[in-house]
Amino acid sequence: MAALHELSLAQASRAIARREVSPVELTQALLERIQRLDGRVHAFILPTAELALAQAAQAQAEIAAGRLRGPLHGIPFGLKDIYDTAGIPTTGHSAVFRDRVPDRDAECLRRLRASGAVLVGKLATHEMAHGGPSHDLPWPAARNPWNLARFTGGSSSGSAAALAARFLPAACGSDTGGSIRGPASLCGVSGHMPTAGLVSRRGVIPNSYTLDRCGPMARTAEDCALLLQALAGHDPGDPGSFPWPARDYAAALTPDLRGVRIGVVREYWEGSAAPAVAQAMEAALATLRELGAELMTVPWLPLRNALDVKIGVGEPEIFSVHAEALRCRPHDFGEDFLQRVLPACLLGAVDYVNAGREHARLMRQARAVFGRCDVLVTLAQGAAPRLDACRPLDFWRKPNTYAPANISGGPALAVCNGFDGGLPLGMQIIGPPGGDAAVLRVGHAYQQATAWHARMPDLDDAGPEAPAAAPPPAQDDDAEDAPDAALLALCEQAARRAGLPLDERILRPIRRAAPYVMEMSRRLAAPRRLDEATACVLPPLA
Repeated sequence: MAALHELSLAQASRAIARREVSPVELTQALLERIQRLDGRVHAFILPTAELALAQAAQAQAEIAAGRLRGPLHGIPFGLKDIYDTAGIPTTGHSAVFRDRVPDRDAECLRRLRASGAVLVGKLATHEMAHGGPSHDLPWPAARNPWNLARFTGGSSSGSAAALAARFLPAACGSDTGGSIRGPASLCGVSGHMPTAGLVSRRGVIPNSYTLDRCGPMARTAEDCALLLQALAGHDPGDPGSFPWPARDYAAALTPDLRGVRIGVVREYWEGSAAPAVAQAMEAALATLRELGAELMTVPWLPLRNALDVKIGVGEPEIFSVHAEALRCRPHDFGEDFLQRVLPACLLGAVDYVNAGREHARLMRQARAVFGRCDVLVTLAQGAAPRLDACRPLDFWRKPNTYAPANISGGPALAVCNGFDGGLPLGMQIIGPPGGDAAVLRVGHAYQQATAWHARMPDLDDAGPEAPAAAPPPAQDDDAEDAPDAALLALCEQAARRAGLPLDERILRPIRRAAPYVMEMSRRLAAPRRLDEATACVLPPLA
């Protein structure tokens, strides 16, 4: 049997069921690895070693007594530090919530504990699950275990880093615009964003009430299916929860794809991706074809339109979540978070409604393609950039390949499909609302036929500590995109109306993003029919 830290969730589950490994042995081995190596990776904000060993001992006693609860019984896992944990800090990786200690567990945690899983700790995120990497927060940014000077992706950064570093076989993340799939792709693990409304968000610090989803992250699609089995289900306590029919996601996994129709969204990488990325995508498509799938090239949502909706809906919502703190203690937030959130004060009610109407249009367009195919396959992300190369303003000006699935309402899975210069590459498998089983089936079959997901970074050769991460150099974006006097006055007026302090640290991010915000506002104001309503948060069953 492999070393304990190398076991996937499914492998560890089978070993525990056969009494080859005990939950206490597994948990102890992982805690020792975390203590030895996390000073390099910074995946954890707070390990909960004492609690984990107590929960593992309880699971071990129950299993010895013949009361095995299921495949997650005795399995260690971590939570992105936006999931509430009763009596344990939930900080959102922010100084604003440094002292926040919830009095009840998030619904996802309640379900995992009911399945017998063992909480090992709270994992790093980007501030309030939005923005990053940041270098001015109370805890350091998580590092990519494949290269400690590289970005993990965001915002489920610690979750992906912990999985890649083999600190844990399972974790929970959240996804509003790629926050599960981006880190999974850059760190070479698997991340599943479930169908909207399938997994409860109750007790999770919100980013966007409309777009947020909670979901599993693990080594493999099979592991994600096992986690989803425990997490899925209607929760009346979450207004965004929906009574999707119950499914056995693990039972839907098969090693072949005969009869599966796959739409290939080539426009997301052709003509723009690095050669190694394009080669990895073509090789992955060849593997899917060999497994029996029928492939066809299809158009999907334009990336620019999708990002306009994600920002036009999401940024006013997260601004509203943190409006009081932004007014009263804005300097407790990091620079990256402020650059993303503060410009939302330039968006008015008409912009928000226009974004909602565009959301509805794109949802209809997104779902129409699934009349021709069962799932879509496209690029997730290329190789991880350096931490000091990330630019906060890019949030406003560069589309990403993840937003379309968020606004479609359907599920999406990111899996590793190759490497470039020792860094993972990823692809997405996207389904219609309710199509989680089909998405996981395709990911599982692909992983059964390939071995990219089985590669493991060598942290023992990485040095005793992570290299220092300097913030990116000062940018000259103000000079490059300097707004005119009227726009400057508008920025100050918007900040004043929002009740924000009118100092340079607050006004500068608004000024820098203003040209991009105004252009987005003009795009969203396209003429529409009178009966074009905003999108419904809950997707229809059909």
